[in-house]
Amino acid sequence: MANRDALRLRKFRGTLVLAGAGKMGGAMLEGWLARGLKANQIVVIEPHPGKLVKALARRGLRINPKGKANTAGAVVIAVKPQTAPEALPPLAGYVGKGTLVLSIMAGRTIAFLERSLPEGAAIVRAMPNTPAAIGRGISVAFANVKISTGQRKQASDLLAAIGKVEWVRDEALMDAVTALSGSGPAYLFLLAEAMASAGIAAGLPPALATRLARETVTGSAELMHRSDLDAATLRQNVTSPGGTTAAALEILMGPGGFERLLTQAIVAATRRSRELAG
Repeated sequence: MANRDALRLRKFRGTLVLAGAGKMGGAMLEGWLARGLKANQIVVIEPHPGKLVKALARRGLRINPKGKANTAGAVVIAVKPQTAPEALPPLAGYVGKGTLVLSIMAGRTIAFLERSLPEGAAIVRAMPNTPAAIGRGISVAFANVKISTGQRKQASDLLAAIGKVEWVRDEALMDAVTALSGSGPAYLFLLAEAMASAGIAAGLPPALATRLARETVTGSAELMHRSDLDAATLRQNVTSPGGTTAAALEILMGPGGFERLLTQAIVAATRRSRELAG
């Protein structure tokens, strides 16, 4: 798969414009370069470029170019959604008839993007998550009616540089996607924090409790990644009747327990995603 992705990105023609080179934009940039995209094909629009971007300038990457913008093969928008009204107008000059626009801004809808960009723009809205930093993210994408089959494949290739890609046909699902997988890593990190705190409360030394929680969470996640079994079956495999795990799960799976709290949390995050759309 990685070799095929690399081949596809090496075949990318024209200029790729990246607006926003923060954590997620930077992860995408590294992924594209690892898969064969050349630095001299990339333009970065970023008011505060980091070390990676500055280093790539020595290999031909252009940072905040002045003068008239030339039409790009693709424009990737990775700015914070709150800055979108100011960030999008300067990108209009890069968007031509054949340009793919790929936005990873949380909450910002296709309708918002269409109002902010030239008429007829081919737009994909996507939501990746932070494991993209190690190439293990997952992105969910939705396209407007202007996207061609080739542009859809191109969007998939660009997103595949940071992990797996799923597509949905209903944009209304993107708010729940944002709440589940976009915000999801924070829930897992909070679990590790809470496990460590609980271990300390049970008498473990803080450093040991932290290591045990971290390795348990990451090891279990990797086991689930490699296994063909679903999460419920993996949980059941750990749970002996009348054992210690069963005693803990009586609390976590009881009324007002983990599932109910997480459902409430995802509902709240979904609502906030809709609010960001304006």
